[in-house]
Amino acid sequence: MYIAIIILGSIGAGAALILFVISKKFEVKEDPRIALILEALPGANCGGCGYPGCGGFAGACVKADTLDGLQCPVGGASVMKKIATIMGKDAVESVPKVAVVRCDGTCEARPRVNIFDGARSCAIAASLYSGETGCSFGCLGLGDCIEACTFDAITMNHATGLVEINEAKCTSCGACVKACPKRIIELRIKGPKSRRIYVSCVNKDKGGIARKACANACIGCSKCVKECQFEAITMDSNLAYIDYAKCRLCRKCVGVCPTGAIHELNFPEKKIKENVE
Repeated sequence: MYIAIIILGSIGAGAALILFVISKKFEVKEDPRIALILEALPGANCGGCGYPGCGGFAGACVKADTLDGLQCPVGGASVMKKIATIMGKDAVESVPKVAVVRCDGTCEARPRVNIFDGARSCAIAASLYSGETGCSFGCLGLGDCIEACTFDAITMNHATGLVEINEAKCTSCGACVKACPKRIIELRIKGPKSRRIYVSCVNKDKGGIARKACANACIGCSKCVKECQFEAITMDSNLAYIDYAKCRLCRKCVGVCPTGAIHELNFPEKKIKENVE
C-alpha cells in the first residue's frame, strides 16, 4: 500500500515538474505597456474601437507602428493622449462624433397600417416584414438600439414612436449603428457648438411613393442640391445626403426643403427682419 502511494506521489511530482518546465519554456510574456494602457482606458468594453473589448484595443496599440486609425470613441482625445505618452508616439487628433437618427417618421407623419404581434425586436421584425407603417425604410420602434447602448444615451419617445439620442451621454461607440437593421442611425461629426445639419430620412422610393408613406420623407426633388454652394449635398437613389465634411452649416438647404426632411440641431433661432416703413 505504501509502495503504491510512493509510486503515485512520484508520478504526480514528476508530472508537475514536467508541466512547470513546459510552462516556462512556452511562456508568453505580456508587454507591460498593455496593463498601463488598460488603466488609461475607460473600461467600457463596447467594441466601438473595432476590437473585442479594451484588452483587444490595448494589444493593438502595442503592436501598431503608429496610432493612426486607432481610436477609443468613449475616452476620446484625452485617453488617446495618455496612450500616446505610454507608447512614446504622437497622438492622433480625433473629431468628436455623435449618433443621429435619420428618420422623422412620427406617428402623425407615418400612420400605422398594421400591428406587429411578435417578438419585440427590430432585428426579428425586419427579417419578417417591412414594418407597421407604409414606409419600409423607417424606424421600427422596437428598441434594439436602446438595448445595445450601454450608456443610457437612447430613449424612446412614445409620443412620436421614434428613438431619441441624448448627445450628452452618447460616446459614439457605434453599438446602436450596428444594432439597427434599418441602418437609420449614423455617426456624424458633432460640429462646432454641437451644431449639425442632416437629412432625417433614408427612404429611397420615388417622391410620390415616399411622400405617401411619410409626410416628412425626402422626395428627391434636388432643391437642396441646387441651393448648396459648397457641393455638400448629393442625390442617390431618390435620396439626398449631406456630407458633413463639406457642409458649412449655412442652413440654406433647410429653408428650401418642401417636406422638412433636413434637420438642423442646436442652432439659434433665426431673427425675423421687420419691415420698416
